Amino acid sequence: MTRQVLMFAVALALAACASTAQVKRYPMEGDVKALDASSKTATIAAGKIGDWMDAMTMDYPVKPDSELAKLKVGDHIKATVMVEDEKYYVTAITVVAKP
Repeated sequence: MTRQVLMFAVALALAACASTAQVKRYPMEGDVKALDASSKTATIAAGKIGDWMDAMTMDYPVKPDSELAKLKVGDHIKATVMVEDEKYYVTAITVVAKP
């Protein structure tokens, strides 16, 4: 029984270490070029995003669904990009100008 408890504690400690990846937040500004409701993504032509990415047009997952719902193609937006390891998404979107 003691061995099982020890193994459980080790597994729990390893899981805690694996989940300590920091989420980084970057401000973003750009233009919405396309929307895909089925994949919950927006194609955004964005300027340079901090030290994370140079200016480019690419697909970004958008979370939550309510943020995606307020976008229209042609909108100029300001938002926050959340980055954790290789995963990223856009949130906290403000439409600055409509087409």
